[in-house]
Amino acid sequence: MHNSGGRDSVKAAWEKACQSLSHSYSPYSRFSVGAGLVAQNGILYSGCNVENATYGATICAERTAFLKAISEGNRSFSDIVIVTDTVKPTPPCALCLQTMAEFCAPDFMIHIGNLNGISVSYRFCELLTHPFGPSYLLD
Repeated sequence: MHNSGGRDSVKAAWEKACQSLSHSYSPYSRFSVGAGLVAQNGILYSGCNVENATYGATICAERTAFLKAISEGNRSFSDIVIVTDTVKPTPPCALCLQTMAEFCAPDFMIHIGNLNGISVSYRFCELLTHPFGPSYLLD
């Protein structure tokens, strides 16, 4: 069972997400997103959304953080904080949830907020109830 990285690591991830928000490249949607990902070993990774004129090559903040972590050898995660500059909490998109399905336990924590703080938290299994994962391909 994976436990949340703890209050201090979630706060640090929120701070990283807020910093990353300012690096967002979102000239088309003007919808900036920052993410702070907590690995089980306590290392924090950040990400922002990076849009592309083709739209299909756009990558979300959450996936940016996961790709950075994975490319550096981390495969176990406890929490992610997703920050936007909106009032309404914005959950991860389906592509980001599918990325999480590859690497995260059902109790992986997803915290959603803005520059004022975290508004709501969910366990991964609450947002994607029946994920397609490695177990379907590795029988």
